[in-house]
Amino acid sequence: MPMSLSNHNIIVPVTDSEEYFITNPLYKKADFISKEEYQSLMNEEDPSGAFAARSYLTDPDIEKKVFKFAYLDFLEEREKDEIQLFFVPNYACNFACSYCYQEGYEPVKQTLNTAVIDAFFNYIGKEFAGRKKYITVFGGEPLMPGENQRKLITHLLKKSNESELDVAFVTNGYTLSEYIDLLKTAHIREVQVTLDGTDDIHNQRRYLHGELPTFDKIVGGIDACLAAHININLRMVVDKDNIDNFPVLAQFAIDKGWTKSPYFKTQIGRNYELHVCNSSPDKLFDRVNLYQHIYKLLKEHPHIAEFYKPGFSISKHIAENGQLPAPLFDSCPACKTEWAFDYTGTIYSCTATVGKKGEELGTFYPIVTKNEQTIETWQNRDITTIEQCRSCDVALACGGGCASVAKNKNGHVNTPDCRPVKELLSLGSAYYF
Repeated sequence: MPMSLSNHNIIVPVTDSEEYFITNPLYKKADFISKEEYQSLMNEEDPSGAFAARSYLTDPDIEKKVFKFAYLDFLEEREKDEIQLFFVPNYACNFACSYCYQEGYEPVKQTLNTAVIDAFFNYIGKEFAGRKKYITVFGGEPLMPGENQRKLITHLLKKSNESELDVAFVTNGYTLSEYIDLLKTAHIREVQVTLDGTDDIHNQRRYLHGELPTFDKIVGGIDACLAAHININLRMVVDKDNIDNFPVLAQFAIDKGWTKSPYFKTQIGRNYELHVCNSSPDKLFDRVNLYQHIYKLLKEHPHIAEFYKPGFSISKHIAENGQLPAPLFDSCPACKTEWAFDYTGTIYSCTATVGKKGEELGTFYPIVTKNEQTIETWQNRDITTIEQCRSCDVALACGGGCASVAKNKNGHVNTPDCRPVKELLSLGSAYYF
């Protein structure tokens, strides 16, 4: 039987080591190999049969069948996946963050009312009947101060309770304390809040109009949520201006006792050019440089790991689960397991397109309309429809990336937004193993 290198081997040098890390997402295998073993594999030499046993060397015809069946399994499982439905009650915000990308959008002279909320629930009840789903309320700032906003959020949560749907909020956190009583009336999955560092750094980046500070009020809101057993997902948006405050924020969260709470988790957001972004490009990290910096900080400040553990592509998953995740044929959830809706009654593919002129996919209010052809293009996109992905060895760990970013860069969704899988695995294999 003719044996050759699998098309899905990902082989990287381990950072700060002479070893190599090899993983194959199709066969869900991963190993460390020496420099000599690496050379043997590259020469397709396998005297012990170990490489064939792990499918790093394989029969190409058999591999095509394995790929086909794995793809069919992926499609079948995705049909069972939970759908995240984003709802934007407004694009207004009480903050004037230094890097806000939504400032480039033209404001719509229209406001949310209960009829739009009712239409939203009617639409998702029919369109996604029988599917597991939940709602994420997004913005702008969804928890704006004021009695009218409270009434609208009250109505939205009442409708979510009637529909037995969980709700998450993405908020700047400034008014969290004032909304706690309201949040406690619903099934709140989590509240995502952003802190960009400790007080001095955060207040230079995320401030009210007039550059008034916000840090202390946000911290009070986080404390109130955790005390009320409401899950907090704390996000730090990083660029070169605040990355060195990362260890300090981690220590702050540890000292507050947040990291010990079962209701607390974290994520890192990379400040990058989406549609319009006020940050100077020279302040922005690309994905590789960001995680190289995080790797270095983790080595210098081990306490960061109590606050945040980076994924480093699939490295963290392997470390925590003892196995590889399923092959990733598609990393873009738009129009599949994610949709976005706003207060104007418009339907969009995802959070990266919502509110952007030209990205409309239809309406749910005052009438239901859908651009089926465009929706189908988004839904069909995966690594089998992107020409560049078909011959890419990291495709099953990358999944083609974000379709919206790809469209912005290349003019079409069926192009790749390439992820630096090898560079991240090189870091992750060193850090986690």
